[in-house]
Amino acid sequence: MTATEYDNDNIFAKILREELPCHKVYEDDATLAFMDIMPRADGHTLVIPKNPSRNMLDAGQDDVNAVMATVQKIAKAQMTAFEADGITIQQFNEPAGGQVVFHLHMHVIPRKDGITMRPHTGNMAENDILATHAQALINALEKNG
Repeated sequence: MTATEYDNDNIFAKILREELPCHKVYEDDATLAFMDIMPRADGHTLVIPKNPSRNMLDAGQDDVNAVMATVQKIAKAQMTAFEADGITIQQFNEPAGGQVVFHLHMHVIPRKDGITMRPHTGNMAENDILATHAQALINALEKNG
């Protein structure tokens, strides 16, 4: 496989096919948003396009636009749901850029003043905590309309 080929068996492709579970917080025709299972802060959410793309370098413009619109919705809801002081948005491209899962995804992370992000250690959060955070975000999204 060359660096530019899309892997249909990546974890996010499996989530989109519902072969793997996730704590979904938002979905529309073009995007899916769900809780990161290794959150760097409470409420850490991932936003992905439904169409296959390895990363920002090969994604279609319509998919990029749809992802960014969903990122904005999630970020606004996180400000309320997690009483955030700010939002960190991260996106990585190719191994040299820090990408590990090769399906375009945006990290949307609520932040509080004076609290550093947890390290990305590979430690998974407890399922009930993720479910609680997902519900808080869903409630905020419904409130925001």
